Amino acid sequence: MTSDTVADLSELGTGLSGRLLTDPDVVEAYCRDEAHLVAPGTPVAVLLAETVEDVSAALRWAHRHGIPVVPRGAGTGLAGGATATPGCLVVCLARMTAIREISAGDQLAVVEAGVITADLDRAAAEVGLMYAPDPSSHEISTLGGNIATNAGGLRCVKYGVTRDFVLGLEVVLADGRVIPTGRRTVKGVAGLDLTSLFVGSEGTLGIVTSATLRLRPRPAAEPVTVVGSFPSLRAAGDAVASVVRDGVVPSLLELVDRNTLQAIDDWKHMGLGDTAAMLIGQADGSDAAEVADQLEASFEAAGADFVAVSADRDESAQLLEVRRLAYPAAERLGRCLVEDVGVPRSKLPDMLDAIERAGARHGVTILTVAHAGDGNTHPTFVFEPTPDGDAPPEVWAAADEVFRTAIELGGTLTGEHGVGVLKTRWLELELGSDVMDVQRSIKSALDPTGILNPGKGF
Repeated sequence: MTSDTVADLSELGTGLSGRLLTDPDVVEAYCRDEAHLVAPGTPVAVLLAETVEDVSAALRWAHRHGIPVVPRGAGTGLAGGATATPGCLVVCLARMTAIREISAGDQLAVVEAGVITADLDRAAAEVGLMYAPDPSSHEISTLGGNIATNAGGLRCVKYGVTRDFVLGLEVVLADGRVIPTGRRTVKGVAGLDLTSLFVGSEGTLGIVTSATLRLRPRPAAEPVTVVGSFPSLRAAGDAVASVVRDGVVPSLLELVDRNTLQAIDDWKHMGLGDTAAMLIGQADGSDAAEVADQLEASFEAAGADFVAVSADRDESAQLLEVRRLAYPAAERLGRCLVEDVGVPRSKLPDMLDAIERAGARHGVTILTVAHAGDGNTHPTFVFEPTPDGDAPPEVWAAADEVFRTAIELGGTLTGEHGVGVLKTRWLELELGSDVMDVQRSIKSALDPTGILNPGKGF
């Protein structure tokens, strides 16, 4: 890559040169996401895009010169999807922060890709609505990144994941063309569902620059929170299976295991150290009290040794804080490999058992939390890195066992984090060679020169 080629990019749009970063010390901040085991390459430049025209111009240039392009938002991903590749152009959309429209009448919002997830929810609250998907990183992650990975979150047990809220997209294709997908209507079956194709594609098929998103009525009353402590992780898993089997629909149902509770307690001294497993459930809507009673009954029937119910806002916030502290508490113990296998909800107790066995068999510390109502578990492998910065072999062996068990149980390698770089070696185990071939064919049709986020996903 020559300096003349980079200069050519800076001349494509008015003012673009001032947002084209080439200083190595500055560029370094845009080279990786939160998947610290993925070694980044060195980009030729970083573009701080502010408009769809910026992105389009950058992709036309990259397509012409055969330069790989890595899109990124806030860099909160956990699978390496936003990791820079050698000689790439990083296109950062974090400055595209306009909430263009919130329609109370149509219950939708039109937003740019750099809007922070929680900011959209707060804006929707001003007109009595909410944006339901709430990944744990909702205060710092961008909606473009959420769309790229089909992010989930704590409330998805009732409301669904990001894909369920995407009505339409504005996408820049590999050659710089800008296309709209989807629509603003509730129904619509004209043509193939390109919107769903781009959701979860991790920037390998096109770059999402804006989205039309579905909003929901905001519950009028404060949610009711139910917390239960259990004598074993299996008992907590059985309680979740019972909730699902009985048709109870909470708005949130989260699981925290003993190792995580101990790590939080060592840090925050909350009196959690003797608890083998905890479930935190929440119910909203007009039937919140009834659903909370059903959760309480399910917890007790599964052998909970303590159950408490609260409709107090401050108490509920404190209980949810236990769940949100899980990852930072794990980080205090060492380097972390954060995973997110998902299984059918009836198989959650078996998956939890398998995670405990894998940790014991390979001598690896694993802290597990779960969006339990979805069967989506987050085993976090804690370790001291090898001299070259990698995870020790026993960590990869334990992770391999967890991944293979999830697939054997009819589950998936990733419920919401995406494949990125970290899980590419296992993907064919889940999808099979024929499906992989079909996906590569779609990639080739949309990105014939292979410049979009190479080495990520499939």
